[in-house]
Amino acid sequence: MRAFVFPGQGSQKVGMGVELAAASAAAREVFEEVDDALGQKLFRIMAEGPEDQLTLTENAQPAIMAHAIAVLRVLEKEGGMVLADKADYVAGHSLGEYTALCAAGAFSLADTARLLKLRGQAMQAAVPVGVGAMAALLGADIDKATALAEAAAEGQVCTVANDNDPTQVVISGHREAIERAIALVKDHGIKRGVLLPVSAPFHCPLMQPAADAMAEALDRTRPGALRIPVFANVTAAVASDPAEVQQLLVDQVTGRVRWRESAIALRDAGVAQFVELGGKVLGPMVTRSAGPDVAVTSVVTMADIEDLAKGL
Repeated sequence: MRAFVFPGQGSQKVGMGVELAAASAAAREVFEEVDDALGQKLFRIMAEGPEDQLTLTENAQPAIMAHAIAVLRVLEKEGGMVLADKADYVAGHSLGEYTALCAAGAFSLADTARLLKLRGQAMQAAVPVGVGAMAALLGADIDKATALAEAAAEGQVCTVANDNDPTQVVISGHREAIERAIALVKDHGIKRGVLLPVSAPFHCPLMQPAADAMAEALDRTRPGALRIPVFANVTAAVASDPAEVQQLLVDQVTGRVRWRESAIALRDAGVAQFVELGGKVLGPMVTRSAGPDVAVTSVVTMADIEDLAKGL
């Protein structure tokens, strides 16, 4: 069995998609459709920068999605692949869950782009700049990270945001609490805490205004039927009912990204091959979580696409 997985924020970089667009009309169509849906020249920012514009949450989220869907469209149109025939499940990390749902047919490309633009804006607006922060805990498992977050909170928000793999957990909350947590890492047997260069504290209760905004947006743009079931971030469990998927996307804004558990649950469901489209971030996390017996392939370039198309 095979799962296709889609990366989250942090996998953006200036120049993304340029090679695909030069080589493939199918990729160019994706980037043009996203530009039209958003009424902005997003692909120009992806191709040329400046980096600070690409890193803005409201640009990074639709850009990462567009890049991954461009890879998928090239695979489908030029590699002759039908995703529903080759994938048993889809999953994505945070914003990547929207990409996964687009790939599964629950949202159109234009609607996915607009939802992610709004999601980025709402997440940015939920907390004033400087009030929140996030930190990666290296050499931390979920138990150590949870204990550290509880110790550092002192009445503020400090919680696990991303359980990425057995060696990396991300915490999120009030800046002072996150800074206290970084100062306490050694006391909790954690190798290092690194403040992340993000503009807001994602996946924690401070994001409630953004969750409310997404609830309204998803009421206007509801997911349709899924051709392939998704493993949801907040439950690390399979979902295929559109109404359930809609609620899970709202919960996801303030909830934990259970990526480690999702990788294990997918393996336990029989998935032996993970294919990451549009990035090379999730593959190593999957290997560390699900173990060395699963095969992991990352597909970004035209050469990657050609290799995968031959092997499917």
